[in-house]
Amino acid sequence: MTNPNFEFKPASDFIREDAPERYIYNMASDKHEIAISTHDLQVSYGDNLALSEGDLEFERYKITSLIGASGSGKSTFLRSLNRMNDDVATVNGQIMYRGVDINTKNIDVYEMRRHIGMVFQRPNPFAKSIYDNITFALTQRGNYTKEQLDEIVETSLKQAALWDQVKDELNKSALALSGGQAQRLVIARALALKPDILLLDEPSSALDPISSAQVEDTLIELKNQYTIIIVTHNMQQAARISDYTAFFHLGKVIEYDLTRKIFTRPKVALTNDYISGNFG
Repeated sequence: MTNPNFEFKPASDFIREDAPERYIYNMASDKHEIAISTHDLQVSYGDNLALSEGDLEFERYKITSLIGASGSGKSTFLRSLNRMNDDVATVNGQIMYRGVDINTKNIDVYEMRRHIGMVFQRPNPFAKSIYDNITFALTQRGNYTKEQLDEIVETSLKQAALWDQVKDELNKSALALSGGQAQRLVIARALALKPDILLLDEPSSALDPISSAQVEDTLIELKNQYTIIIVTHNMQQAARISDYTAFFHLGKVIEYDLTRKIFTRPKVALTNDYISGNFG
């Protein structure tokens, strides 16, 4: 885990005068297994180009944090990965998953989202029981026995570190859960579909510090089985839990590298300015 107690130094202390204005970590395929990648990704809301030059590769079974100021394009990028922008924006470019460009019209979006799940900023449990929250999507698009559903509910809740707290209250309304419990229930609901990739848009921003720490611990455990991509405004959180970090600014990826390098020796002066708190 990355040490969050960094002492940030002025960029002039270590960034050369000929430093690049943009740096993207190159994942050679012989060293890294790529879970998902984007190529020439552009997203527009009407005439407003919100994201461009979106070329990133994400290593399987790692946590990648997307950081940047509000409006920098990080959430727009994240939502594009499982086509959540389809009805509100024009998305051009390739999103490659398992050798297939999923940003095409012939893709079954609902089936694709079983493989690339999403958890949003605020916990959004259904007005149903804890049990039914986990099984709802499964029963809508598949045939499962009660025994199979029971097993999926238990496994998903255990993966989300919630089983021990709710195992005797599965018929209780999910709306009665605390904020931290509700967010872990939403994570469990996504895991019930057995995704390959889990996308999270500021999953702990609305939580208290204890609940936020529990979510972080859960994500660290989950990366042994899932590829995780998370948007966060909390740079300490990014430093604590992620293997890679991408810094977004004004709709472009400015720097993408190993998290320990981003937070100790960034290659781009603008990245250092952001993590040092000079803007954002």
